[in-house]
Amino acid sequence: MEVTGLTVYPIKSTRAIPLERAHVTLRGFEHDRRWLLTDENGKFITQRQYPVLATVVTSIVDGGLQITRPEAESLRVSTPSAGAYSSTVTVWKDDCHALDAGDDAAQWFSDFLNMKCRLFYQPEQSIRSTDARYSKPEDHTSFADGFPFLLTNEASLADLNQRLTDTVSMSRFRPNIVVSGQQPYEEDTWSVIKIGDITFRVAKPCSRCVMTTVNPETGEKEGREPLFTLAQYRRTEMGVIFGQNLIPDQAGIIRVGDKVTILE
Repeated sequence: MEVTGLTVYPIKSTRAIPLERAHVTLRGFEHDRRWLLTDENGKFITQRQYPVLATVVTSIVDGGLQITRPEAESLRVSTPSAGAYSSTVTVWKDDCHALDAGDDAAQWFSDFLNMKCRLFYQPEQSIRSTDARYSKPEDHTSFADGFPFLLTNEASLADLNQRLTDTVSMSRFRPNIVVSGQQPYEEDTWSVIKIGDITFRVAKPCSRCVMTTVNPETGEKEGREPLFTLAQYRRTEMGVIFGQNLIPDQAGIIRVGDKVTILE
């Protein structure tokens, strides 16, 4: 079994950036979900409320991001410095320290979403802990929903697609790491894996939501699938599950093509 895909999402809920190699940090891939959009009260916003965010394309450039969206001029945003205006933002039940990316970015996104919003960045000193039920006290994450990494399995997607009238791509599930498993849902049985030289703990299954019904190319919701079908056979006490959340034990580099070894 090997890695077949690596992906980052610099701004939470915007379009993916595929990579051939990626730098693993203890809070996630470098650049992954370190930026976040909020409403005027500091509460995070995602494709759940604004599916059109799927059409926002980010590029990682020196000192920040280049951001584009349909029918608008692109936006260059610098990574806020330590002296930038800071605020508390809310991601689910977590209150996090974040740096404001400035008025130009806020206006650009406000015009796009037709609502007042702000763009924030998570600096290194901002610590957001993972769920203590599935992790160690020192584990922390970015602005991801709950854990540093999400892994999915190509065999599991193939099994789901056999049940669907219209097949879907893996991008519906917004993983960081995709592997070429031999059996559907074998990832449910793993406790510890090694990718390249890096060990990951398998924390918990990923509960899926209505974001899986958003077409990542058009930014439009397309009915109930694949969530409706997935719910018929993958519903658990944790919700409708697909993929596994991972926590790394060390930093380093992983690459497409790296071997995946099941340690426990």
